[in-house]
Amino acid sequence: MVLVVFSTIRFKGESDMRQSWQDWDRSADKGPFSLLLRAMIGLIILGVIVGVIGYSLGWFGEAGKVAQDEFGPKAVLLKYEWFKDTAAQLEKKQADIAVFERRIKQQDEAYKGTSRKDWPRDEREQRSVWESEVSGVKASYNGLAADYNSQMAKFNWRFANVGELPKGAENPLPREFKSYVSQ
Repeated sequence: MVLVVFSTIRFKGESDMRQSWQDWDRSADKGPFSLLLRAMIGLIILGVIVGVIGYSLGWFGEAGKVAQDEFGPKAVLLKYEWFKDTAAQLEKKQADIAVFERRIKQQDEAYKGTSRKDWPRDEREQRSVWESEVSGVKASYNGLAADYNSQMAKFNWRFANVGELPKGAENPLPREFKSYVSQ
């Protein structure tokens, strides 16, 4: 198609409709810019043709919309807010786990040297509730951390890197949250 476009471009004094090697040779004799000009004009014409066809078929309109939806300022702000909210939830879950573990440790110290079956019934029940709560919060944390890490790994959410923070952001987001591992 490009050769067809090139063959339709004529210089002064050229009469027949076919491009021959002699024509190219004459153009080369006129200088390299003559060939460059032909190539540029051919590429421009080809670009216009592809652009018109692509626009009429919707190739470029959809791509532009997707790019705007994924990388536009509004999308970046929404994604950054999601990361900030999720990071805050994960930090809260870490704090909750630490509180429950501290209570369990205090209870262990209070009944140090005593078998658990000898504890008062309400203390044993409370211990079971706390252990159950810790397990639930850890499971919830692991699910949310996996989602956070998965989203952070996506190429279009890498704005959270240090040095690429949105204006007004005070500190970078963590690149990853480690999962809790049960013993």
